[in-house]
Amino acid sequence: MMNDAIFTKQRLINLSLIVVAIWFTHFAQVTFDPYTVRIINNVAIFIILAVSYNLINGVTGQFSLEPNGFVAIGAYVTAILIVDADTMLYQYDIEDPSEWVLALQADFAWALLIAGCFTALVALALSFPVFRVRGDYLAIVTLGFGFIIKILAINNPQITNGSLGMNDIPEYSNLYWTGGIAIFTVLAILNIIYSKYGRAMKAVRDDEDAATAMGVNTFKIKTYAFTTSAFFEGVGGGLLAALLTSISPDLFTFFLTFQLLIIIVLGGLGSTTGAILGTIFVMAGLEWMRFLDEPMNIFGFETEGTPGMRMVVFSLILIIVMLFAREGLVGKKELFELKWFKKKKGGSK
Repeated sequence: MMNDAIFTKQRLINLSLIVVAIWFTHFAQVTFDPYTVRIINNVAIFIILAVSYNLINGVTGQFSLEPNGFVAIGAYVTAILIVDADTMLYQYDIEDPSEWVLALQADFAWALLIAGCFTALVALALSFPVFRVRGDYLAIVTLGFGFIIKILAINNPQITNGSLGMNDIPEYSNLYWTGGIAIFTVLAILNIIYSKYGRAMKAVRDDEDAATAMGVNTFKIKTYAFTTSAFFEGVGGGLLAALLTSISPDLFTFFLTFQLLIIIVLGGLGSTTGAILGTIFVMAGLEWMRFLDEPMNIFGFETEGTPGMRMVVFSLILIIVMLFAREGLVGKKELFELKWFKKKKGGSK
């Protein structure tokens, strides 16, 4: 009975949040100014990336540093599919685009799906050598993969236009796309976490040797988490390309992975709720603090603008938060497990 009550509470909270998220997506798209809408679009895309990255790094406990590579694959595949042949011929300056690149065309929805599936296939192939190692060695192997993707993008100008990148990408990404896919991603990841596969992932995270002794196929579970994470990271990369309308290899450096790592650690490793809160805190917070880089009047004293001051202040805030919340903002808990959703046991004394 207790488990049924918890499950019912969880479903009611999730359903309420879905309704609120859908309403907010439509309200923001038709009401807010373009600058605010763009920030929310960016937040929604990073929610997709953070929640999916948290599945392999937080829920499954595999210290992987591959997101920038997978996001780059998704972005380039989507861009190639939605940019028309005439535009490619005009902007490819280093070398003419390959005939098969010119022939590839798809609608935006199909482009995102193909980008996600192709990225997942790359992750599946990569999982065989990657999961032969653990811990820090796994981090090094996956970190190298991100550098390989960047080098391939630079050295294959007939496909990616090399270091110049791709421009004039149609701006398809709006809040209906980014917000809708973000909601779907969160629901999909939560369903995985609360399934038998999610319980196996947590067992691998807590003690891989013990999970193996209990009959869990750890390679299969880690591969499942890795490919699922890669699929959504590829879709997120496609949305990012269609939002920025211009991509280049320099956009997908290790800094992107490091940014996502900060988000999931700040929110709480293993918590989807934490990944969402961490994304809002980092991505929206950095935009809100842009005023710190500009000249200000503080109690009558005029201060000169200091470029980068917002990063200094933001770093100090991160240090303070992590000192007092060492497991992140919500730890490993989800929304319905937090204190303000729990009833106090027993009566008042």
